Amino acid sequence: MRDLVEIGMGREARRAYDLDQIEIVPSRRTRSSKVVSTSWQLDAYRFDIPLVTHPTDAVVSPASAVRVAELGGLAVLNAEGLWARHGDAEGALARVVEAATGDEPDSALALLQELHQAPIREDLIVEALRPLREASHTVAARVSPQRARELTPALLAAGVEVLVVQGTIVSAEHVSEGEPLNLKDFIADLDVPVVAGGVGDYRTALHLMRTGAAGVIVGYGQSTATTTDEVLGVGVPMATAIVDAAAARRDYLDETGGRYVHVIADGGIGTSGDIARAVACGADAVMLGEQLAEATESPAGGLYWTSAAAHPSLPRSEVTGLARSGRSLEQVLFGPTDSPYGTTNLFGALRRALAKTGYSDLKEFQRVGLNLRT
Repeated sequence: MRDLVEIGMGREARRAYDLDQIEIVPSRRTRSSKVVSTSWQLDAYRFDIPLVTHPTDAVVSPASAVRVAELGGLAVLNAEGLWARHGDAEGALARVVEAATGDEPDSALALLQELHQAPIREDLIVEALRPLREASHTVAARVSPQRARELTPALLAAGVEVLVVQGTIVSAEHVSEGEPLNLKDFIADLDVPVVAGGVGDYRTALHLMRTGAAGVIVGYGQSTATTTDEVLGVGVPMATAIVDAAAARRDYLDETGGRYVHVIADGGIGTSGDIARAVACGADAVMLGEQLAEATESPAGGLYWTSAAAHPSLPRSEVTGLARSGRSLEQVLFGPTDSPYGTTNLFGALRRALAKTGYSDLKEFQRVGLNLRT
């Protein structure tokens, strides 16, 4: 039953919970972390860890995408970002870093907006995705709902195997000044799996699942850089949102007689404990960005922003500076670490959480007991 609270005469609001309000409850025999699996599979593509990168130029470059794939995750390149607009994307990123670390750090956001005024070039998209394709890794790219119909043919020609249609909030049909994007019709015409989002409730998640999406993104990438709550007043308490999406997945599974749609949590995840809580609430994978920005392989020198930072009239992300730890991406994901705060060895910690609670894989772990911390 939905937990509704009266906030005034004739108006109710639902009580919802963030991940840091949830605690995992061990209630089974423990097992060795060496016999625990953190792998997951999206359509025909199998990954060693449940990691999808947030599609931001601050984290994903052609080179870093290959490294993420080598380490077992799914890297998603932003097909509307700097790598698709500038032949010298590294030079463009260097300008952003210089602006963010100079005397007027706020100018970095204006520079990002300016750099995103350059037109998207199909030849640059092909070139940016080439390293992944040549290394035989899964090729994934992100487009916004507004430009999905326009850019998808070029992405498919470039070898994209997983298409991510992502915006702050995505519905089954996007209405614009031109032809509306009906995701069900759009997905039906494609031969590649589509991941769509973000969503924040049961109904929207179920509607997206009914479009034929292989995965649904829950959340909008909430982080210290994100300002969507301040700008739009839109918030997604992630524990409740993930549980609701998992309920939609279960109902859709029954409705279709067995079609499983993956739930990918994007936002409100700051530590390895949050990753474990997200999976425990029902997520199949997590979408990470800020946590990866500190790695030496990240292309923006420790800066972080989301794709919403470059919106020409209403940016919803800051350009934030993170202290470069000197750790490699492998250390961030798998350790070793000397930090006791859950910010490195992210998936080693997830493996240990499964082992401590007695579960052998991620699907089993979604049944773990939970407590609410008040």
